Amino acid sequence: MTRPDDRPTPTLPRYLQVQQMLQDIIEGAEYAPGDKVPSERELAEQLGVSRMTVRKAMDNLVRMGWLERDSTAGTRVSAPRVNRVLNDPQLHSITQMVAATGGQAGGRLLEFQVAPASSKVSEVLRVPLGSPVVVLRRLRLVNDVPFCLETSHLPAERVPGLAAEDLAGNQSLYGVLHARYGIDAGEGESTISVSSATAAEAGVLGLAQGEAVLLYRTVVRDRAGAPFEYLKSVNHPRLVAFRVRSLG
Repeated sequence: MTRPDDRPTPTLPRYLQVQQMLQDIIEGAEYAPGDKVPSERELAEQLGVSRMTVRKAMDNLVRMGWLERDSTAGTRVSAPRVNRVLNDPQLHSITQMVAATGGQAGGRLLEFQVAPASSKVSEVLRVPLGSPVVVLRRLRLVNDVPFCLETSHLPAERVPGLAAEDLAGNQSLYGVLHARYGIDAGEGESTISVSSATAAEAGVLGLAQGEAVLLYRTVVRDRAGAPFEYLKSVNHPRLVAFRVRSLG
């Protein structure tokens, strides 16, 4: 194992050198999600640094979602905490998906506004260019840990009177759409790609600016086939896994 002094970053504090080294190892082939990592004492001996330095580095990695601690099993490489199933007709909202895997869903509404539809939004939602659309940006949490940043666009004419207060307290958007407007999600069209976190995205997700994220875009249609939501979702790369459920 490489010692911190051997790394080409001598100006960094020692704990950050240890943190970078551990990140490199976790990203490599040596460890898989769920694997136990050496103890603080073992790492301190191997690296020739103090246990306090190792503890500070590992605390940071736990906060960033790279590692997770268990009072009995020690420290392990984090496994995805949210499985986003793309083709399950019964699971449309993140709240449902988090609950299905035993997690506690949470969220914060960061932005709510009515804005003119851009060319992209007007195309996918089939509304006139510049027509009003409701834009809401939410930070989604699992067990109080941020795992994705989502921006939804909804045709304003389909959700008259929708207000920020309707989504307070982690209220489900799809629950509100069903109860108040009779809108139920049907099929959608989605794409997944890898992107780089902007400064704002990195800040709320606990990532470094420019770090790779999973970018999920989808156009959600109602049961009649009419699009009612265009969603952009920026997902934490170590807390979210996208899965396709077998239909056979």
